[in-house]
Amino acid sequence: MVAACRKVQPNDHVPVWFMRQAGRSLPEYRASRKDIGMLESCMRPDLVAEITMQPVRRYGVDAAILYSDIMLPLKAAGVDLEIVSGRGPVIAHPVRTPGDLEQLRPLDPERLWYITQAVELITSQLGDLPLIGFAGAPFTLASYLVEGGPSRDYAATKALMVSEPSLWEAMCIRLADLSAVFLQAQVAAGATVVQLFDSWAGSLSAEDYRRYAQPYSARVLRAVADTGVPRIHFGVGTSELLVQMGTAGAEVIGVDWRLSLAEASRRVGHRYALQGNLDPALLSAPWPVLAERAREVISSGASAPGHIFNLGHGVPPEANPAVLAMIVELVHTEGPQLRAAARAELAEASTAGGPAASSRSQYT
Repeated sequence: MVAACRKVQPNDHVPVWFMRQAGRSLPEYRASRKDIGMLESCMRPDLVAEITMQPVRRYGVDAAILYSDIMLPLKAAGVDLEIVSGRGPVIAHPVRTPGDLEQLRPLDPERLWYITQAVELITSQLGDLPLIGFAGAPFTLASYLVEGGPSRDYAATKALMVSEPSLWEAMCIRLADLSAVFLQAQVAAGATVVQLFDSWAGSLSAEDYRRYAQPYSARVLRAVADTGVPRIHFGVGTSELLVQMGTAGAEVIGVDWRLSLAEASRRVGHRYALQGNLDPALLSAPWPVLAERAREVISSGASAPGHIFNLGHGVPPEANPAVLAMIVELVHTEGPQLRAAARAELAEASTAGGPAASSRSQYT
């Protein structure tokens, strides 16, 4: 996993993990969290460790991802919020004026003691397997704060963003610093990779992303640069934003299912490894169809100098865990040969001056 992030894949091994692999679809997760609220479950180190390890035991994935929530640092900083089942985060006092920013106080890392304890518990069980820490990107966090909860069109967020640029900047700087502290705490405790989620960035135009989102994501990613851990940057619906997401500073760009990995690699260039991008909606398709789609993802990912197999977004709650286990097995057993064959084909096309030559000549 870490090697792929660094654009080195010995023997063309293709690592695999799943966003939202810890929870939702797993019966053991539902049993562990019975009658326990989301935020409470994220603040109990023993429970966090158990839930984080459940998919590792079941699937044999190449990385664990910390069981947590992007809203947790806001809660720790004093924001009055709850995560309501079936709805998502609900903010008691949405941001509308400069005074509303007072609820975003600086985050003392010591207030994240439960994160430190959880990460230490998990890494003691993982051995050499990487643990991925994560945080929410400022734009996505801001959208929850402004809207007061989930939104379909982010109308209030965008209106504030363009009409109150000073307020927007002040809010996003505070949010960036909260997410940075959250990531730094995870890395200090033992996380070996981090991922920055910008779940709603795809609602922005390329120009608005450049002006109102990218600088603050870059601020978060810079804050963990000197730790030396690989950084993954992921958003949903961001096909037209990938180049700008790359400039925010991560080594790995996550790609959802809307764009092939080969095209994504062509757009961003070969400074970046890629992560993705099987459509999670296809998990209910017949296995022969799903397996072929997984093979296509692996072959397409060979265009990038490093590839981590994943879904294009999170595991749906109705997903069959047995199917995910079968995908892991396919990636591990067929992945090296598929990637090697695809890379050989690209190298041959490059040598012959074919259409792949201009963007894939690193394989010659």
